[in-house]
Amino acid sequence: MEAKPTEGIRVVCEYPDVFPDELPAPIAKRQYRVAPKEQGLIKENIDELLGKGFIRPSSSPWAFPDGTRRMCVDYRSLNDVTIKNKYPLPRIDDLFDRLQGACVFSKIDLRSGYHQPKIRPSDIPKTAFITRFGLYEYTVMSFGLTNALAYFMNLMNKVFMEYLDKFVVVFIDDILIYSKMEEEHEEHLRLVLQKLRDHKLYAKLSKCEFWLDQVPFLGHIVSKGGIMVDPGKIGGVMDWKVPKLRFIESFSRIAKPMTSLLEKGVPFNWTKERQAAFDELKKRLTTAPVLTLPDLTKSFTVYCDASKEGLGCVLMQEGKVIAYASRRLRKHELLCMLEDPEALSFGNKCEIYTDHKSLKYIFTQNELNMRQRRWLELIKDYDLEIHYHPGKANVVADALSEKKLC
Repeated sequence: MEAKPTEGIRVVCEYPDVFPDELPAPIAKRQYRVAPKEQGLIKENIDELLGKGFIRPSSSPWAFPDGTRRMCVDYRSLNDVTIKNKYPLPRIDDLFDRLQGACVFSKIDLRSGYHQPKIRPSDIPKTAFITRFGLYEYTVMSFGLTNALAYFMNLMNKVFMEYLDKFVVVFIDDILIYSKMEEEHEEHLRLVLQKLRDHKLYAKLSKCEFWLDQVPFLGHIVSKGGIMVDPGKIGGVMDWKVPKLRFIESFSRIAKPMTSLLEKGVPFNWTKERQAAFDELKKRLTTAPVLTLPDLTKSFTVYCDASKEGLGCVLMQEGKVIAYASRRLRKHELLCMLEDPEALSFGNKCEIYTDHKSLKYIFTQNELNMRQRRWLELIKDYDLEIHYHPGKANVVADALSEKKLC
């Protein structure tokens, strides 16, 4: 008898997990070397998580290194063999569309949101992490797991499904309750809080805001009058001082009066004409482009730079500006290694352009310091690709990083 193709056998198709392409063996990594001072902090974190029931002692064959003050486990190897959950985040512009006509708002932020969902018992051993004090595993969802974000978004949508787009919008662990009349807001708020109680989800009161006529939400200020960009998002541009030579060149096509300063032998003389050109440049950078809402179905580009003055970056999509950001380096950050400030300036596909070439390899290098591991945990939910971009061409981010910040 001629053998049947396996795809035609119904019973085989019912058990695809019995026939994997490769046999997934448990992954075990050696623990990171940690400074004696930080060993005490790790022990405190372990004791706290044990006391809350978030972790338990383990004898799992899986083991991933830990070593951060926030218990950020390096799950890169586990994430590489994990089937990705493609549950989407909502479009931000769609969420804002639902707020039309609302005049009163309340915002709820969940407490340690990722630690609230339980992990399926059969998957608990896969979360095992190794420390100097032993092997432990999470009983609740952990930071660093690649599907944590998608799972949590799915959970929140299920909890509030009957209220979504009526008087509730949810983005991960941020819950916004909105009402068109103050009289009905109390009932809306009560219904949301009852849902949280029914599903044993807990909020952090200090991060919640109630009965507001305007509220910051997802980088914007939402009010009865409409939606506007949070002024803090463009402050980095509006506060620019007179530019230095090193980032004028790429502005020359827009700010022609400034290009003569690049000529050999020309002294740096900042005239009224050049100031007017620079003011126009700031105006263009902070009007229509900054109001562009991100399209979550498309990829993003981040241009970032760091200097002794601070950090700067620009988030763009298809050549349009989504947001600007800049800040001054803190004292302890000034002591970082050369590559660290650039990484300080770092979910959809996102391309990051930096003028520090070694950052291209942060996802693959074996030895990471404590600070780098925390950054890696922070960005693990995102599909990132890092490219080298010469500083000479990385003008806007470079300007933001060089700007003296208060």
